[in-house]
Amino acid sequence: MGPSWCLFVGLLLASASGKKLWDVPVSQAQQHSTGKPPWEPQCQYQLRHLQDSARISALLPPRLEGHWISTGCEVRPGPEFLTRSYLFYSNRLFKAYQFYYWDPSCHNPSHSLVIKGKLRLRQASWITRGATEADYHLHKVGIVFHSQRAMQEISARINQTSGGDCSGFFPPGRSWAPGVLYEVLSAKEGRDCTAALGFAMHELSLVRVEKHYEPLLQTQPSGSRTVEELYLGDIHTKWSERLHYRPTGYQRPLQSAVHHVHPCPACGTIYRSDEHHPPILPAKAELPIQLSGRWVSAHCEVRPAVLFLTRYFTFHGTNRTWEGYYYHYSDPLCKQPTFTIYASGHYTKGIPSSIVRGGTELAFKVTCARVTAIDPVTVTMLNSSEPGTCGETGFWSAGMEQDITLTNGCLALGIKLPHTEYELFKMEQDMKNGRLLFIGERPTDGSSPDRPEKRPTSYQAPLIQCARATGVFSKHISPRYLGKEDNNGNEALKPLPMAFLLSLMAMQFLRWD
Repeated sequence: MGPSWCLFVGLLLASASGKKLWDVPVSQAQQHSTGKPPWEPQCQYQLRHLQDSARISALLPPRLEGHWISTGCEVRPGPEFLTRSYLFYSNRLFKAYQFYYWDPSCHNPSHSLVIKGKLRLRQASWITRGATEADYHLHKVGIVFHSQRAMQEISARINQTSGGDCSGFFPPGRSWAPGVLYEVLSAKEGRDCTAALGFAMHELSLVRVEKHYEPLLQTQPSGSRTVEELYLGDIHTKWSERLHYRPTGYQRPLQSAVHHVHPCPACGTIYRSDEHHPPILPAKAELPIQLSGRWVSAHCEVRPAVLFLTRYFTFHGTNRTWEGYYYHYSDPLCKQPTFTIYASGHYTKGIPSSIVRGGTELAFKVTCARVTAIDPVTVTMLNSSEPGTCGETGFWSAGMEQDITLTNGCLALGIKLPHTEYELFKMEQDMKNGRLLFIGERPTDGSSPDRPEKRPTSYQAPLIQCARATGVFSKHISPRYLGKEDNNGNEALKPLPMAFLLSLMAMQFLRWD
């Protein structure tokens, strides 16, 4: 699959060409508007909206005091389906509820954990920019079973894998007693039987709080609504590693029980729940995977190994081809662009997952790719790469795109071509009847899901559908920001600290999705 295939794919995609993006100038006043101009394409608006840092602020140090809840059913690697409800008190104590389920709608509860402990914020993270490191100490962890099946399965795991005081913690044949709480961890008694559950609260060791100022609907008075989000550390995608892993990325954020998105039907249910009364969310019908159209990130995304990025995809269902832009940044608000990757290829017809209920399995082939270096640090790094390993060495310059297909990818960025990945997709509908596309979570260790057994069992942050038409990108979409000009009136490129060069050189694999 060489350049001739890329040319063929390009011509094929061009046949479905629609209106060009970024071909309408945006005035300075409109850049800072909270609303969408009537003439602006939805995809362009969403990309610009991601760059509007005026509507997002990070609280440093983060203020955790209060009640934080899930806004819907979450999926962790495994898979595990759960909702969360965390309370942080002014004296640094916390009580956290984790409700687990048998199904991806979080409708049929399995068991609940109630976790009590103490949290101490430390200093700004030197690994994950914008995060705060914390220490925590668990006092107690209790479990309540919501069915005989749940009790039998979990007690068998504890009895088989735990030693000492845990080996006979649940005698075989014990009948399920609704509402009974069993203490699986007690710091006072020196007992910890949680390892068999794959349980750890290392998510509390990395914290970030953001405030979002969302514009009100047109039918409401002018102004904005505040939404507060709590980002906690990510869960390792490999079960055997999660007990020891120290997070460098985030999970799906919790939201303040007072300042959350509207509408949010699940929020009240989760807020009122406890270990004896788990939230039971409405069962959802599984939506068929209809990829045709354009999809874009809803927020600046953070991945392990300190990667900040936004994504923009076009899928052409008629011939199962795809193309995508991956905009990389050096900051957690996605304001300082470093490089952009354009990739294209084709994908297989999806089949229902036999492992993750509600998921669809596909295989994606990446056949062509181009890279645009944006900041001087990235330019220097790519020009220092070995000849023949990443485009034309010595010819990289800021803002200029290079095709890396002829060099079979870019070794410096961990890109290999051609390349196949085994993916997991899911589609949902949001509260405003928009479509959300969930793509499989990348392996925490930075590797690629290049074999069926490495297929994801959980999801990344969802993409939102911004256009149903299957038009194509006729030119590169600039990730440079509006309002920054050099002496000639052109968009200026902001240099980045040398520390970011070290993080780029340490990257071994590119996260494609």
